[in-house]
Amino acid sequence: MRTYRELFRTPEFLPLFATASVQVAAQTASGLALGTLVYASTGSPLLSALAMFGPSLAQVAGALTLLSAADRLPPRGALAGLALLFALGTGVQAVPGLPLWAAFAVLLGLGVVSSLGGGVRYGLLNEIVPQRGFLLGRSVFNMSGGAMQILGFGVGGLLVAALSARGTLLVGAGLYVVAAGLARFGLAARPPRATGRASVRETWRTNARLWSSGPRRTVYLALWVPNGLVVGCESLYIAYAPGHAGLLFACGALGMLAGDTLVGRFAPGRWRVRLGSPLRVLLAAPYLVFVLRPGVPVAVVAVVLASAGFSASLLLQERLMALTPEKLSGHALGLSSSGTLAMQGVGAALAGGIAQLTSPGTGMAVVAALSLAVTAALAPGLRTGREPGQGMGQGPGAAGRLLGDGSPRAKDTKETTTS
Repeated sequence: MRTYRELFRTPEFLPLFATASVQVAAQTASGLALGTLVYASTGSPLLSALAMFGPSLAQVAGALTLLSAADRLPPRGALAGLALLFALGTGVQAVPGLPLWAAFAVLLGLGVVSSLGGGVRYGLLNEIVPQRGFLLGRSVFNMSGGAMQILGFGVGGLLVAALSARGTLLVGAGLYVVAAGLARFGLAARPPRATGRASVRETWRTNARLWSSGPRRTVYLALWVPNGLVVGCESLYIAYAPGHAGLLFACGALGMLAGDTLVGRFAPGRWRVRLGSPLRVLLAAPYLVFVLRPGVPVAVVAVVLASAGFSASLLLQERLMALTPEKLSGHALGLSSSGTLAMQGVGAALAGGIAQLTSPGTGMAVVAALSLAVTAALAPGLRTGREPGQGMGQGPGAAGRLLGDGSPRAKDTKETTTS
């Protein structure tokens, strides 16, 4: 599968794609509204950053307790139910006079249960598309996410000005209801991918098995930490440029869209391995310029360039699937998604704390430097001599070929196996 036409002709891909797209639009518009509401009432960069990205911290709790359900729930019902739950929670946040602690309690609760969303969604994607189509399908989801973020932040900014932040939250709740309808009536009923009862014990056991593999562990860390720290930079847009935060968010989404399009659709297989390291550096390096407190035009260029670096995650996710048995793909992808979102919350808290003590520009530059340091530390474990897509799920030697060494570690990766 090499073209978008083939991808969208795949049964059930379009409704799954539409469901995810509407949810991203709802999340971005309501997140911007809540962050604006909190910053207006508190004047705190830390609290406004946590209002937008704090739910990601709660993903840790969900990843440690709920993820075994990602492969043990019927996908259609799970996706529709989660969307309705988010609609309810977003509507509650729009209630006038809601105490700040209650708004954050709702955020954290939604963050815990949303840990299932990535696992269910991308596990279903792995079922729907052929094995060789996973990278293209995942890139389309990322591209849609970028486009919907542009739309969500752009329209969200207009709605905040026209309807107020609380009115925008109600619009977000309505979009979540639309997403629930798309999932319920657009997807076919499918049985769970795995049998047995979901439990905290099973979640811990499978997490431990996934983490026990050195190659997978390196991929997980590369997906989680550098990205999360860079999202910490993004969490300071409101504090850095209150009047242009929507523009910066939209430009970031535009950069991500461009990067995912180039890597997911047009990058030849032989270039994918070579592109990984430069893209991981590009992800953070442009944010170093914020220590100089540049004006909006320079900031926009830096944000677009850095956001294109998020496309490195596509290559890492493809590698993760090559190292993971299909029957636990939902759990593995859910762990990837939850860990990424959790580190985004950590990055937002860290960047917000630094900005509270110094300035938003300094906070961006510091966490960007930390991201580059982690990328450099993980680079030796990510070196490989073959295209990540080669051998994906094609027998016992697939993971060994991926690592480029034919080592016995491939046996370990086949024993075990998620925004």
